[in-house]
Formats: sequence, C-alpha cells, structure tokens
Amino acid sequence: MVGSPNVDGNTARLVNEILAGAAEFGAETKMYNLAALDIKGCDSCCRCQESGKCRIEDDMQILCEEIRTSDAVVLGSPVYMWQMSGQTKIFVDRLMAFLRPDFSSRIEGKKLILAFTQGNSNRDAFCSYFEYTAGILYFLGFDVLDTVVAAGTDRSKISNRPEVLKRARDGGRKLVPSLTVAFAAANLGAQNA
Repeated sequence: MVGSPNVDGNTARLVNEILAGAAEFGAETKMYNLAALDIKGCDSCCRCQESGKCRIEDDMQILCEEIRTSDAVVLGSPVYMWQMSGQTKIFVDRLMAFLRPDFSSRIEGKKLILAFTQGNSNRDAFCSYFEYTAGILYFLGFDVLDTVVAAGTDRSKISNRPEVLKRARDGGRKLVPSLTVAFAAANLGAQNA
C-alpha cells in the first residue's frame, strides 16, 4: 500500500525494495497502485463489522481479499501535512471490515511493514505519528514488524540512498520465514513523493 500519487516516485521505490527483500526468500509479491483504483471513503454504516465485508462495491473488495489471503502487507505512504496521504487514509478507514462487532480482529497476527517517505531530513520528525499509525494497525490485528522511514526525500531520489534501500530490503526479509505471499497496495503518484 503506497499512498502517493506518484507512480514512479520514492514511496513506490521504497515499497518495491521491501518486496524485493521478501522475494529473495521466495515470497510471491504483488503491488497495487491505490491512486489508480476506485476506492471510496468509509460512510461509517458499520455493517461490515457484522458481515466482514464492506457494502460499498468498489476496488477495495479486491484489496480486502488480497489481505485475507496473504501472509503479510506492506503499507507505504509519503508524509503529507504531518501524516499519511489522503489516499492511504481512505484505505485504512475501509479496513474497518476486518473488525468484528466486539472489535476483535478477523486478521489477527498478519505481518505488516510500514514505509514512509518524508521531505523533512530529520528521520524522527514524525516519529510519534508513525507510532500512532502502527498502533491503529495493531488494533486492527496486524503484527507491525517494522517502520522504514526515508527522510529528506522531497528533492532527492531514493535510488541515490543505498543505506535506506538496504534497510528497506532487510525489512522485507523479516516478512519471510513462514511467508507465502507478501502484499503491497501501492498508491503511487506525484514525482518524488
């Protein structure tokens, strides 16, 4: 999952590097471009908590099935206005379908790696937000293994940052020991987002 409108930007590259790390150990990977998908906002009807399926018919149905049948998820987003992008937030809101009425998870223990790109060169500038995001995903039932942050990427290509790419690839390797499929939905977009 990458929440950038830049199809070939830094966020896409970061997620691809994580997936490459998983693929080195035999994981089957898929990448989804959220910006290219029809994903509507949650209308908070909460019917999904009863049925496990959102009543809104759009491309989120495909992504939910991919999550159900995969062993792991990679969720990437650029930092916009001190938080995940709007495309990523819409996706995360729609994950409510994985909660039962008692707020227990339908996907308990599914592995997840977060990946963020940010213009601010201070890697820790948004640390509290990244922890908050990991907490939300943990509440949904994900086992958040790592948060990979690429700082100072607003005017530079991540391909020129071998240390960040290595950390991303190493993160992808954490997904694999019992992994059959790694999933990433990529919402890719602006130029170097």
